[in-house]
Amino acid sequence: MGKLPAHLPARLAITLWDFSWYTRAGSGEPYADLDTAFAEAVERGYNAVRICAAPLYLFGPADLPADLGISGLGATPAGGIYGEGTRWYDVPGGYAVPLLDRLVELFEAAARHGCVVILSTWEYQQSPSFAATDAWWRAIDAIPVQRRLDALARASAALVRFLEERGHGERIAFVELHNEVDFSRVPADSAAIDDAIAVFRTAAPGHLVTVSYGMPPHLDMAAVPESLQVGQFHVYAYGVLDALQREIDLRETGSEGFPNPALRRLLRADAPRWEDYGRPEAWRLEATVITDQMLYGYDNIDATRWDLWLYDNYGAHREEMRREIRSRVTAVAAWCRRRDVPLVIGEGWVGYTPLRAGFEEGPVGKDLAEVGLRAAVEAGAWGAVLCSNAAPHHPFWADVEWQRQANRELRG
Repeated sequence: MGKLPAHLPARLAITLWDFSWYTRAGSGEPYADLDTAFAEAVERGYNAVRICAAPLYLFGPADLPADLGISGLGATPAGGIYGEGTRWYDVPGGYAVPLLDRLVELFEAAARHGCVVILSTWEYQQSPSFAATDAWWRAIDAIPVQRRLDALARASAALVRFLEERGHGERIAFVELHNEVDFSRVPADSAAIDDAIAVFRTAAPGHLVTVSYGMPPHLDMAAVPESLQVGQFHVYAYGVLDALQREIDLRETGSEGFPNPALRRLLRADAPRWEDYGRPEAWRLEATVITDQMLYGYDNIDATRWDLWLYDNYGAHREEMRREIRSRVTAVAAWCRRRDVPLVIGEGWVGYTPLRAGFEEGPVGKDLAEVGLRAAVEAGAWGAVLCSNAAPHHPFWADVEWQRQANRELRG
């Protein structure tokens, strides 16, 4: 479905590198050598990476330093780092990255390895929280909410023109003005999205442009703006994970009596008390959608107990989760077919689990991923992730053969 530029792949097998390509780029970290990261991606069958290109940092209205200091969420009183038990947020930092130069390096490496790049941003979700200072966050937070998509459109267009001038225009798969507009600090109404897309298309014609949805309104897809040139939707079937999250109350902040008895039963025996664990600097929590309770829980969870809870309770949710994945793919595919735009499943399938937990990498998670991938292929999707956790900074990356096999099926 949809009309694709002739120079782009017929099917995108996507690995989600998000902001980690610059926040986990220190010595010995997964993205220290971009050529190695791309070589490993191609070995596993991928031909596309989706990144936070940080357009507001690089081309926004504020004059920010060329070198972006990376510090992570900060040190805990016990000597560890906040987020050390999480996926994506386990950032030790301790270095500075020349961000624009590194973006050029990423595109050069992508060209050498025959990959394309999806340009997105997480700037109003969490990217600035890992910076060494609050300058980035203060600069973008100062933009009035209703003007943020417009600012992102202008900055993204400037970024695209910069890449075109260096011969990398055809390496761009498409541009996504922001990740998950429904879960970020940007306007998510159709009028604001339509206006921003019009601004981008005028300033940088010739590139597909869209926004993504963390929870697409599959019961009311008519609410999705018609201006989107790619249907980039995320399909998570939270099911049993949502049941656990509700029971242990990790998504909130300021809950009375936290941690509750259910969470305490899942913590490591040596977990520090909530009162002793502390929390990141206040501005870092302002700059991210994750909560202090989630950081405490994920950093101190006993991964075996966590996985056992999910396995013990999965049976009651199995058919619901499988059905939910298939039905949501069907709904978003129908919208794309009516609009005649390509469909991309940019994230999926279970949800956000602790770093050391293995439920999503195990047999149940893989089974759900295969349900989603087959539904996407049958629906005619242009591209999909194998799993949001299949990337160099996650343990799932080590399962090379499953990724090869799944990508073969995805790419036909």
